[in-house]
Amino acid sequence: MEMAAVAAAAAGSSNVEFIRARSDKREYRRVVLPNALEILLISDPTTDKAAACMEVGVGSFSDPEGLEGLAHFLEHMLFYASEKYPGEHEYTKYIVEFFIKPLMSQDAVLREIKAVDSEHKKNLLSDGWRMYQLQKHLASEDHPYHKFSTGSWETLETKPRGRGLDIRLELLKFYENYSANLMHLVVYGKGSLDCIQGLVERLFSDIKNTEQRSLKCPSDPLSEEHLQLLVKALPIEEGDYLRIIWPITPSIPFYKEGPCHYLSHLIGHEGEGSIFHTIKELGWAMNLMAGESTDSTEYSFFSVSMRLTDAGHEHMADIVGLIFKYIALLKEDGIHEWIFNELAAINETEFHYQDKVHPISYVMHTVSSMRLFPPEEWLVGAALPSKYAPQRINMILNQLSPERVRIFWESKKFEGSTSSAEPWYNTSYSVENVAPSVIQQWIQKAPTEKLHLPKPNIFVPKDLSLKEVHEKATFPTVLRKTPLSQLWYKPDMLFSTPKVHIIIDFHCPLSSHSPEAVVSTDLFVDLLVDYLNAYAYDAQIAGLFYSIYLTSVGFQVSLGGYNDKMRVLLNAILEKIANFEVKPNRFSALKETSVKDYQNFSFRQPYSQASYYVSLILEDKKWLVAEKLEALAKLESDSFAKFLPHLLSKTFLECYVQGNIEPSEAESVVQEIEDTIFNSPNSLFKSMSPSQYLTKRVIMLENELKYYYQIEGLNQKNENSSVIQYIQVHQDDAALNIKLELFSQIASQPAFNQLRTVEQLGYITSLSLRSDYGVLALKVVIQSTVKDPLYLDGRIDEFFKMFESKIYELSDKDFKRNVKSLIDSKLEKFKNLWEESHFYWGEIEAGTLKFDRVDSEVAILRELKKEEFIEFFDRYIKVDAPQRRTISVQVFGGNHSAEFNKAVAETDPPKTYRITDIFGFKRSRPLYSSLKGVTFSTVCCVQERRRHEDATSRINTTPTQIIYTA
Repeated sequence: MEMAAVAAAAAGSSNVEFIRARSDKREYRRVVLPNALEILLISDPTTDKAAACMEVGVGSFSDPEGLEGLAHFLEHMLFYASEKYPGEHEYTKYIVEFFIKPLMSQDAVLREIKAVDSEHKKNLLSDGWRMYQLQKHLASEDHPYHKFSTGSWETLETKPRGRGLDIRLELLKFYENYSANLMHLVVYGKGSLDCIQGLVERLFSDIKNTEQRSLKCPSDPLSEEHLQLLVKALPIEEGDYLRIIWPITPSIPFYKEGPCHYLSHLIGHEGEGSIFHTIKELGWAMNLMAGESTDSTEYSFFSVSMRLTDAGHEHMADIVGLIFKYIALLKEDGIHEWIFNELAAINETEFHYQDKVHPISYVMHTVSSMRLFPPEEWLVGAALPSKYAPQRINMILNQLSPERVRIFWESKKFEGSTSSAEPWYNTSYSVENVAPSVIQQWIQKAPTEKLHLPKPNIFVPKDLSLKEVHEKATFPTVLRKTPLSQLWYKPDMLFSTPKVHIIIDFHCPLSSHSPEAVVSTDLFVDLLVDYLNAYAYDAQIAGLFYSIYLTSVGFQVSLGGYNDKMRVLLNAILEKIANFEVKPNRFSALKETSVKDYQNFSFRQPYSQASYYVSLILEDKKWLVAEKLEALAKLESDSFAKFLPHLLSKTFLECYVQGNIEPSEAESVVQEIEDTIFNSPNSLFKSMSPSQYLTKRVIMLENELKYYYQIEGLNQKNENSSVIQYIQVHQDDAALNIKLELFSQIASQPAFNQLRTVEQLGYITSLSLRSDYGVLALKVVIQSTVKDPLYLDGRIDEFFKMFESKIYELSDKDFKRNVKSLIDSKLEKFKNLWEESHFYWGEIEAGTLKFDRVDSEVAILRELKKEEFIEFFDRYIKVDAPQRRTISVQVFGGNHSAEFNKAVAETDPPKTYRITDIFGFKRSRPLYSSLKGVTFSTVCCVQERRRHEDATSRINTTPTQIIYTA
């Protein structure tokens, strides 16, 4: 103990009384090394993962003039190599060295500029990047906010070379800004604080402290000429957006008073009387977000953003007028202490009952607090405003004035009427002056609908007590089963939190049998969410979350959060579902938005389009986007109302309940669900027989045959092309699962290194696993502007050929190390209730019901021989393997139209098959059996199945042997 105390003193350890959640059992220590590096140590004996995050206070605002993107480029370069560990990507073992002596070789510099440029080209057609840069462009040129931050070949190679600059020397010069006194580090581990402290002292003490000063940018990036503006911008995608922005005093210095938290709660509220509820009912907007955003502690913005309908586009002035009317209402009505106290109580409950997250997420979140808050508040940051200060709220409120406003309005309707172009992304725009007198006219003309403050929140939880668990349950069990529904239940055995997770899966087989059925079900779900929004918004504020979303054979309702008021929210949702009615005005607004979303599929990144085509080829019931768009365009509110009863006339409910809830209450909940859904007078839902149960199935590819699907990208203005090479391996099987996962783990980094880093084929490059309804595969993705998809596909094949020797030469030591790493990954504990329930629900939803999957697969891994792994590679993965089954989906972008024409004209090589008619091809292929085929009629609990399993845990999971008896 004495030695530990001496070490602590030498390193500048200090005893800090951290403000922490009541449920937090971790230990913390603040340490300052002699080089002035400030560190937070976290000891968690229960963790199975360690994590560290370093924040360096040097970013794009520090880019030298004329070297835009240098800070971003440096971040890329640090991941290459260092003096002590010169092999590229050895940083995965010795990551600390790139803060001490990075190499930055000339060859690596030139290659990585291409990667930065590829990343930039990926962003060129992204409206998010384009509009963000436009806001920065219309700011003071001498302020860092104005800068272009990501960099490109032009800014990092062409222009510097033209000025006689050596970019590598500029990079090394810029790296001198990386001083220990500008860094903050969080280290999270299993060991004691003394042990972790010894580690960080040894690893991080050599980082140089060159006494750099942190950048202090001017406080205001906007001069008077950048205010009172209306900016009309032309986006790439369909959809109109409106952003009203004001520069404000940053609220970080007043984090205990939370002025922006109070104002964003009211201005962004979605309940009755709010801005959004009003403009939504008028049919003008689809969503609304309000709040503070900032890149610096020196300045900040408050913004109100929304997606407009076509009608909303025509009423832009009225919408802006309504927003200013509401701001005036807040000023006139005064600041209310009860609202502040309600928010403070909600925040306090949320903080003290926060869910544990993965260590890497925790350290990333925490390190950002170290720069902004005193040490005792590093764990809480700005999460607990506790000081009621109406004058501070009024200070910000007064800054939301017509004199300080900037309005950004995006629409394709501005085509041909813009007069300027932003230089980096070439975004077309025009600027008009909007004087305060004009805003006053808008306010006077705006509708006179009743705007008012929200009422007290009925969903704030009061009862946070924990239910007593009488019967221990390791896995979910079937608690209740009727012809209408089935209930899976599991009590909370791990987290001791007053929360519950409820999933209701509406299995409606008629919902996917045609494009019309799919778009109708989608609209039904959208309308449900729309109808519930005003009522359920308070629930979300109070920590009760719900979602309703489309599935492959119906839709799903998911609820999570504090169990106290869960049934109140659930009953409201069920009531809306059972008594659904079509409101023509909302139908029209949501249909309009949905049509635009389908149209925007053309503007997706090529790799995303390629992934869609893979799914289209594999799935037996998958409709073309064009077919769904055509069906949606023809759909009207009256035909939709007539179609719904047919759509929902066959329904079965699969329910899952887990958390702080007793078995009898879970049964009561599902009985209530059943009664409301099937027995309400106006309900459209009817029961179905077992023979009507429908599941998605997957196409089985042919051994030793490579399928090609080649198509031009839907947006030929996008220069990027993409390829996905999909290698289908097997249907869920424990022994094959672990071999495929092991190969992916071993090969993913070398594939990235070879295809992305060495060959510089494209910024988006990955090798990973893919699962389609239990059919597992390997996929390699590349997106590129420099090479066409056929060439990229050939390079993927060459990688696999090159990698054969790596597999065959794999040492016993490396094999065992990789096996141990995979075992450790599988044995990682669930961090919270949602992780655990999603795992178990995933098994139920897939129909596999392998709740003990981790134990069974780990048991096989422990016994796995290297020879077995190599035999698996030889049989399924390597090029020309006897059971290799491959599809290469190739999307040709605007840079490669000539290569596309050449490719489709070429004769197919041996052992290849060109897919020209996707649906004809699918009809010619057999299907994998459904893992969920028996779920409806013959499910029993897992304990029953386990009696039939082999004692060695080598579970055979081929479809013919998944047999359950009721």
